Amino acid sequence: MTHAVTPPEDDGRSPWERMVAGELYLADDPEIVEANRRGADLAAAYNATTARDVERRRELLEQLLGSVGEGVEIRPPLFVDYGSQLHVGDGVFINVGLVALDVTPIRIGADSQIGPNVQLLTPQHPLDADLRRAKWEAAAPITIGENVWLGGGVIVCPGVTIGDHAVIGAGSVVTRDIPAGVLAVGNPARVIRTLVDGA
Repeated sequence: MTHAVTPPEDDGRSPWERMVAGELYLADDPEIVEANRRGADLAAAYNATTARDVERRRELLEQLLGSVGEGVEIRPPLFVDYGSQLHVGDGVFINVGLVALDVTPIRIGADSQIGPNVQLLTPQHPLDADLRRAKWEAAAPITIGENVWLGGGVIVCPGVTIGDHAVIGAGSVVTRDIPAGVLAVGNPARVIRTLVDGA
């Protein structure tokens, strides 16, 4: 049985503004499509650089990302939805293959280390089948604290905050907030011990 889909009430905001706020939106809006294409173009240019293109890499990151701190190293390839919603603090190291689907903001705190093939996923699709069929989408932001280590292959789900100094074991799927100063592993990731007292 099919139910009528009622789109969100028009409150004068653009689809982009709804998207960034984490509310239902349609991704085929021209402003959103153009922002996605811009991000894809800049990411492709970044991914085409070599390790010796240090200045060019920095220039492209400054164009692509919402903010990028000093001493940041991001090894290509890097994949984003927009780039403009990804904020990277000072001294962050990101290994190859980061997927940062930044429909809403993703913030990575200073001195964090991100292993290879990590996925930071803000998008959410409705559980309601009719809303999905009508192509409505939403998202929830991700915040990674300072001096966090995400092991290789970690997946961070929409709306998650990971506290300062936390470590997430390789291959873990983080579905809920992780407090500061702990080691969490598994699918779903669970805290197994404290690493930093009073963090």
